[in-house]
Amino acid sequence: MADTQAKDGYYYTEKHEWVKVEGEVALIGITDFAQNALGDIVFIDLPKPGKQIKAKDSLGTIESVKAAEDLYSPISGEVVETNASLGSNPAAVNAEPFDTWMVKLKNIQTSELGNLLSAAQYKEYVSKLD
Repeated sequence: MADTQAKDGYYYTEKHEWVKVEGEVALIGITDFAQNALGDIVFIDLPKPGKQIKAKDSLGTIESVKAAEDLYSPISGEVVETNASLGSNPAAVNAEPFDTWMVKLKNIQTSELGNLLSAAQYKEYVSKLD
């Protein structure tokens, strides 16, 4: 899987979640590596807006034909929105993992971004998983 992509401008976890900061809001999703490992995604359970999340807390679950996995928040913040379209089309994550966000956080702890991997570091990390 050395060809697994990571986009610049995103931050990554070793559990294959990504964060993209847009102004004062952080978008969170899963990487191409994660969606590929999961297979066809059939259900995503996400928190309700208003929930306070700490870095590494569970954000919900993602289920595929192969497995069910917990989603973890890369950074702390307050859930301001979840991607409602995933309720009827969870497979969008398979098609466009970097363009399909799951949760938006506000009041984010930007200092925690330093604990995450850059695109280059994530590519290096994933290349060792083959």
